Amino acid sequence: MALISSFCIFVLVAHFATPVVCHKRSHQAALFVFGDSIFDPGNNNYINTIASFQANYLPYGESFFKDPTGRTSNGRLIPDFIAENANLPLIPPYFEIGKKQFTHGVNFASAGSGCLAETARGFVIDLQTQLKNFQNVTQLLKNKVGETESKQILSNAVYIFSTGTNDFTPLVTNSTFQNPDREYLQMIMGNLTAVLKGVYEEGGRKFAMLNLGPFGCLPSIRNLNLQKGVTNGSCMEDATNLAKMFNSALPEMLKQLEKQLPGFKYTIFNFFKVLVDSIHNPTNYGFKISETACCGTGPFRGIFSCGGKRQVKEYELCKNVKDYLFFDSSHPSEQAYQKYTELLWNGTPDVVAPYNLKSFFKLST
Repeated sequence: MALISSFCIFVLVAHFATPVVCHKRSHQAALFVFGDSIFDPGNNNYINTIASFQANYLPYGESFFKDPTGRTSNGRLIPDFIAENANLPLIPPYFEIGKKQFTHGVNFASAGSGCLAETARGFVIDLQTQLKNFQNVTQLLKNKVGETESKQILSNAVYIFSTGTNDFTPLVTNSTFQNPDREYLQMIMGNLTAVLKGVYEEGGRKFAMLNLGPFGCLPSIRNLNLQKGVTNGSCMEDATNLAKMFNSALPEMLKQLEKQLPGFKYTIFNFFKVLVDSIHNPTNYGFKISETACCGTGPFRGIFSCGGKRQVKEYELCKNVKDYLFFDSSHPSEQAYQKYTELLWNGTPDVVAPYNLKSFFKLST
């Protein structure tokens, strides 16, 4: 399949050299990315934030990029692997579109962000602001390729989201666990709904959503549980129950949007299921160690100190990252993201439904 970007290159060349006659072309769907640190390719490098929400220092990035990019991983993230599977170049961070091709998609994600503007306010790009950045890109797209072409790109594109975890994090990390009321969940879902509708109004039709992982089982939360006197440092069930609460509300919200918005299509990747399975059965995914992080310090290497730039400076780094499910105390390794992308791309309905991403990319709108 021909890439969108290749068409645009022909057009640019035509301005400076002999005009190229473009024959009828097939559309390779673009990819637009929204969310948090699971997806952030380095947007937080460009904002005034703190080291807790950045990964622009080694050992982040060392397994693939050799240098840190801002990705909270030893290498690539899920959107990077999706782009590879979809025959797209790496999707650029929003703040780099001035120097990179953006007709094949843009990544707006910001580590630490959530659905609520109050989540880490002032240090991250919240989801509503990510929508505004996307609206800016749609205007740039119209200016670049014209209204007809931009409409086709936007309607054929896939829009993928990973968001929500950070909205619950303060409730978990407080000295006493706080159980949110129903109104709090409704606010989160309401903000997410508004952003999805905003993307739809700009022409988006195909939405892929990651549900929330069992964040009570992250090395950082296991370590927190240990500090709270849970002697074996097991998963914090209260925290994981928050993810379950969000995950129950997500498909209901998406079904409502499907009824309300003509042409709206969605699919959900069961990130919760595959991460739980990876933790309990790591060898099925090629890992040896699933409770302790590769990079960090303290029990489970659960203190968020990887790279030595945050509050705690001391950190240890494992010898073979390929053995580890988690790279740092809160984020999976590149190897895990690659495995999960395989399931997202070509998985069965128990992990991704009603479409896997391969068929979703081919789906015409």
